[in-house]
Amino acid sequence: MDKRNQEGYADPTAYQALTAVAKGEKTAAKRRPIVYVASPYRGSIEGNRSRAREFCKFAVKTGAMPIAPHLLYPQFMDDTDKEQRKLGLSFALALLGKCDELWVFGENISEGMRGEIERAEKRGIPIRYFSDKCEEVRS
Repeated sequence: MDKRNQEGYADPTAYQALTAVAKGEKTAAKRRPIVYVASPYRGSIEGNRSRAREFCKFAVKTGAMPIAPHLLYPQFMDDTDKEQRKLGLSFALALLGKCDELWVFGENISEGMRGEIERAEKRGIPIRYFSDKCEEVRS
């Protein structure tokens, strides 16, 4: 980037602006998209946790940064307590608003997942659907 304009005069303002744009483009190119991982939690909890971890590993391998609230909040909140579950779901939906995409895993769409899908649709967040084997089935 040249610090001088076309006539050869020093032009520090244009130089700084163009340098900032170039840095921003490099940073944006390196940033991983933040994806919200939606998969069942209730039912076979240990099996569902294990699958959710695999879905997150898949997201990382494909170049994304996964967010999986159902792996985080049950560590210190009781999902069987109606008020704590409601609070945890509200936290999760707030995080969904910070994500670039919603990734839905599996054929079984739980009540919580349905709420996440509806919120993503309302906010215009792109939704991608994957099988339990991490194969995209539709987007």
